[in-house]
Amino acid sequence: MSKTEEKEDANYKEVIQCPECGSKRILRDYSRGDTICGDCGLIINDLMIDSGPEWRAFTAEEKRDRSRVGSPMTYRMPDKGLSTTISRSDRDAYGRKLSPKRRAQIYRLRKWQIRTRVHSSIARNLAQAMPELNRIASQLSIPRDIRETAAVVYRRALEKGLVRGRSIESMVAASVYLACRLHKIPRPLDEIESVARVNRKELAHCVRLILRGLDLKTPRPSATDFISRFANELSMSGESQKKALQVIERASEIGITGGKDPTGLAAAALYIAGILAGERRAQREIAEVAHVTEVTIRNRYKEIVRKLKMDLEV
Repeated sequence: MSKTEEKEDANYKEVIQCPECGSKRILRDYSRGDTICGDCGLIINDLMIDSGPEWRAFTAEEKRDRSRVGSPMTYRMPDKGLSTTISRSDRDAYGRKLSPKRRAQIYRLRKWQIRTRVHSSIARNLAQAMPELNRIASQLSIPRDIRETAAVVYRRALEKGLVRGRSIESMVAASVYLACRLHKIPRPLDEIESVARVNRKELAHCVRLILRGLDLKTPRPSATDFISRFANELSMSGESQKKALQVIERASEIGITGGKDPTGLAAAALYIAGILAGERRAQREIAEVAHVTEVTIRNRYKEIVRKLKMDLEV
């Protein structure tokens, strides 16, 4: 590697050793923006960026208020939160009203600034997709880190051309579903469907498409992943959750969980645990939380009780 290439590479990573003499005595001159070797005097990098504030602060509050950094970059916004906007206010920084000529000029600048933000088909697609993603995630109370993962999954699918010919809403909903599975906090397809403007068949098709197109390795949801959330929504104690997990574990050991819907198994386990712990919940109540039918709960409940030879007073 030539010295020019070494210099360019040093701009992107922190220098810990001089490329000329091998010394680790590195000095940094923040006023000039230079990184200098303390032994041979070689200027290793002359484009160092000072990330500190450009003014002094004497208290913690002043340091926080005078920080020049903005909000962090996020994939949940079409422009990743890095673009600027021109205010629609008709006053300047001092609060004085703008003249009609100046207002017309600001209007033209604002119009062209908006046009440049969505100049490509990908940008226009993201401008529609990201608000829809935030809407679905907000209604499902999905944490911020899962939203970021869903945005990354959608962006990758968009780059691969998987979105072409399919509705943006269905691909966004599928991305949210897969992001929840990647974080091992799965949500049932029925729950995603209830807040998304797509049907279950189209949603399942988009999920399979993304899995194949991006070669994603997502863990399959298990009944234990749903126990805690369902129990919290049913206001059941930790003792009931523990008993439900034990029921699922015993059922898994004898092989009766294979091929069964994990949400139905979790609902049946919570119904059994409620009886054992004295916190009985109605099957209808559990079915509404788990997004399954009462028939499913009864079938799974009867099968588990029969195979595990449990003696319950229903």
